[in-house]
Amino acid sequence: MSDNPLDNLFDQLADQAEAKEPIEPAPSSIKARLYSALIHAQQEEGPLQPLPATAASGHKLCVFEQLVAAVPLPDRAQQFFYCQTCHARVLAEHLDNPPIYWPHCPYAGLKNR
Repeated sequence: MSDNPLDNLFDQLADQAEAKEPIEPAPSSIKARLYSALIHAQQEEGPLQPLPATAASGHKLCVFEQLVAAVPLPDRAQQFFYCQTCHARVLAEHLDNPPIYWPHCPYAGLKNR
């Protein structure tokens, strides 16, 4: 608990609040557009981590990113947001159940199932 009385008030209000209807998850197309926007905002802060470093830190790469990571390219080429050019992003941003089945594709993971 916080010492701020407003925090305590908000905690009490949250405890008393009950959803009258079940909360529906956001449509997958909105989640996809939000994901793209977050990556673009991250790129404005600085370059993305190179793909080999991303894989080394335990994150899975999609099939296309694996191909790029396997090629000896400079870091600048490895830091590109390859999802921006992928058809999976376009499908995910415009369809609520896009036919994307690439392993480890971030947009496939956003589909409502």
